[in-house]
Amino acid sequence: MNELLLPRYGHASLADLLPSILACLGVPGEHDRLGLELDVDRVCVLLVDGLGATALDTESAAAPFLSGLPAATLDAGFPSTTATSLTTLGTGLPPGEHGTVGYTFQLPGQDRLFNGLRWQLTGDGPKVDALAEFPPERIQPHRTTFERATAAGIAAVQVAPSYQDGSGLTRAGWRGGGFRTAFSVGDLVDGVLTALGSAPKTLVYTYHSDLDTTGHARGPQTRAWRFELANVDRIAAELADNLPPRSALIVTADHGMVPLVHRIDFDTHPHLSEGVRALGGEPRARHVYTEAGATDQVADTWTGTLGDEFVVRTKAQVIEAGWFGPRVDPEVAARIGDLVVVATGTSGVIRSGAEPLQSQMPGHHGSLTADELLVPLRIHRS
Repeated sequence: MNELLLPRYGHASLADLLPSILACLGVPGEHDRLGLELDVDRVCVLLVDGLGATALDTESAAAPFLSGLPAATLDAGFPSTTATSLTTLGTGLPPGEHGTVGYTFQLPGQDRLFNGLRWQLTGDGPKVDALAEFPPERIQPHRTTFERATAAGIAAVQVAPSYQDGSGLTRAGWRGGGFRTAFSVGDLVDGVLTALGSAPKTLVYTYHSDLDTTGHARGPQTRAWRFELANVDRIAAELADNLPPRSALIVTADHGMVPLVHRIDFDTHPHLSEGVRALGGEPRARHVYTEAGATDQVADTWTGTLGDEFVVRTKAQVIEAGWFGPRVDPEVAARIGDLVVVATGTSGVIRSGAEPLQSQMPGHHGSLTADELLVPLRIHRS
């Protein structure tokens, strides 16, 4: 059983990174919450999906460039999952304000779960144009850091795979800047360097997913994962070697990852579904939406069944504890499960019927353990 950490919103979280960068670039009203003190004109943020800080420290031999940079950490926030973290990074807000409260969650008035990563309703039902039915600008109405940068005369550019261009997640967290498609790793490096040189002051965000894919498919810190980490290290080194003058490369991540050793299957344990109307989230961080009046009964059943490798809390408890941030907007609170269930050990609550591929993956994330929550903050200046 591992200790659960409380995200350090306000002074050491992903939500604090872009506002701190904007402050260093001279944007009025922004504050350098992290104390970066960057005297630069151009910044590239490289987001390596799935690169936990503890894993990078453990496997430092596979990443000599990154490991040679001054080491610091940030907290991804809760839940430690891609859709939530990318929106946190892009808006500079904790999840309790930007509203992407998990991989899947329930929007008020909807019976089906909403997938914040793919921007679609899950499960069976009529086909829905989710971008039209759930406009990202309504689901996440706050100004993004790209919008704030652009308003201040800074060129803001996202360099990422084509599927992210105009996606719901991009519009929710990164609207307001330009987009350049990266067709390959080499094209990503070239795209970043081209974007950095496009204006006197620039902010570039770029995203690389292969480490996360490898961790999910083969497991974190496996040989395949270490080979992929070496590739990530080369990407960062190439960017650093070719930065224009007065530039900074900042490498971070959206979450870490742990191996899933023990699986408790919601779909084959009928008593776990008693009083439950929907199950959102992912194996290590579940939103449990209960029938009216059934929350206490469901909490007792889940606590008794899952044992001491899980923590079961009510919505009110996690909001009071600050898991989603110091403030949770009322509209966002309605999206959080009546119960929130997180793993503390190496277990997870899977759904073999409803989520067959996810249930088989050896690597997972979402909870508040150090391996999942802590992400690296590595900075190189030209």
